[in-house]
Amino acid sequence: MIRRAETGPRTIVMAVLALAGLGISAYLTSVHYADAAPVCAVGHGCQTVQDSKYAEMAGIPVALIGLAGYVAILASLLVRGDNARLLRVALTGFGFAFSVYLTYLELFRIEAICQWCVGSAVVMTGLFALAVFDFLQPRSERYSSLAETPVSSDTTAAAGRTRAPASTSR
Repeated sequence: MIRRAETGPRTIVMAVLALAGLGISAYLTSVHYADAAPVCAVGHGCQTVQDSKYAEMAGIPVALIGLAGYVAILASLLVRGDNARLLRVALTGFGFAFSVYLTYLELFRIEAICQWCVGSAVVMTGLFALAVFDFLQPRSERYSSLAETPVSSDTTAAAGRTRAPASTSR
């Protein structure tokens, strides 16, 4: 059974970061397929990276891989539970490791810096840190807001507990 995620501040921050990463990846994917020059604030590093042999892996643009990753992270935010948190750690951990690898390629193989790529790496680093923090947070703290939620009599009965009938005095 898939349970809907609760929307706490950490989830909202992760969603905003994932949307930012999605925007960056979508832009770079469109630039790749349009065979256009990416807008770069300083120099021509973005174009150099985009034109390098490392811009694709097995014929798939790296930006498209990032786009799929950010969509998967956003989807993982829609569910809750220990498995969903573990999935978020795995997705963002892979994204973080991939970003480290791509940054290594930029610095030491391509010898150019793409600001868009750096932006995506920063976003992924933030997502990974938040996912790990959320995963390591004690269960009692994770669900403390749920403990404050009033429980209806239907929920109590479904849990196997019954309430004593209210006294009726006339």
